Amino acid sequence: MSQFGGPNDFYGSAPSADASYNFDMPEFGQELNFQTFDNTQASVPPNYDASYAQPPSQGLGGFYDPTAYTDTSYGQDKSGKSAADGGAGNEFDDEPPLLEELGINPNHIFQKTLAVLNPLRGTDQQILQDTDMAGPLVFCLTLGGFLLLSGKVTFSYIYGIGVMGCIFFYCLLSLMVSRSQVTFGAVASVLGYCLLPMVVLSGINILITIQGTLGLIVSGISIFWCAISASKLFATAFSMDHQQLLIAYPCAVLYGGFALITIY
Repeated sequence: MSQFGGPNDFYGSAPSADASYNFDMPEFGQELNFQTFDNTQASVPPNYDASYAQPPSQGLGGFYDPTAYTDTSYGQDKSGKSAADGGAGNEFDDEPPLLEELGINPNHIFQKTLAVLNPLRGTDQQILQDTDMAGPLVFCLTLGGFLLLSGKVTFSYIYGIGVMGCIFFYCLLSLMVSRSQVTFGAVASVLGYCLLPMVVLSGINILITIQGTLGLIVSGISIFWCAISASKLFATAFSMDHQQLLIAYPCAVLYGGFALITIY
C-alpha cells in the first residue's frame, strides 16, 4: 500500500509547503474484469401493417381501428353510451308502468264499465274480483259534482251511504258465500261501478227537473239498472249460482237511497 502521512500530518499541524502526497490506486490483489457483449442480432424494422389485438371478426390486415373496440377502461362502447347508463336503462326497462304500481288498470276499468252499462254482457271473474277503487272514486266524485251543480251539497251523504252499504253487503255476502272468496275491496269496487246509472240520473237532473211522474219513472229505471248490474257482477265474481235475484233486492234498496238524494 502507499504510504500516507502520519496522524500528526492531518490533526496536529498544517502540512508544509514542500510536502508531497502519493495518489496512486492501492493494490488489492484482485483484478476487476468487465464483461462485454457482442450484439450480433440483426435489427428488424417495425411492420406497421400488422394488426395488433384486432378482433377476429374484423379480419387480418389494416391499421388499428379504435372505433371497433369497446373502451372497457372508461366503461364506454363505440356508441358513446357508458356501461353504467346501459345497466340503468335495462333496470328501468324491467320496471312496471306507473299506473300498475298504483293499482290502476285501465283495461279492467273499461271492462267493468261496459259490464255495468250492459248487464247482459259476460265479464271475466278475475276482473270482477280486482280491488280497483279508481273507477268508484271517479263516479262518486262525478255524482257529487253533478249534484253540486244542481245546488245540493251531498258529498257527506254519498260517503255515508256508500260506506254503510259496503259494510252491509260485505257481511251479507260473507254469510251467503264462503268468506275466503269475499273481500271488502271487491265488494266496494262492484258497488262503486254500479253507481254509474245514478251519475247519468244526476246529469239529467241538471238539464231538466225530474221531480213528479217523470222523475219517478226515470228514477225507477235507474234503480232497476243499478240493481241488475250489481247483482249480476256479484253473482259472477263470487260464483253465486241461482242467487242473483236474492241479492238484487238489497241492491235496489241501496241505490234507492242514492236516487232519493239525487231527486230531492
